[in-house]
Amino acid sequence: MRARAIRLRTRLLTHLGADRGMSTAEYAVGTLAAVAFAGLLLKVVTSDPVQKALSGIITRALN
Repeated sequence: MRARAIRLRTRLLTHLGADRGMSTAEYAVGTLAAVAFAGLLLKVVTSDPVQKALSGIITRALN
């Protein structure tokens, strides 16, 4: 009987302790990180040197 109770307790603790995804706070932090990265990427891509480089690449590719 005692061994059965120990097995049941172990199974319950294993099941209850399983991390099955992100919590709301983790989603919020992940979303903020994604938005910050998108803002940084937008700033880099819209900078004058990068736009000139991209225009040059596109122009060479089309000619």
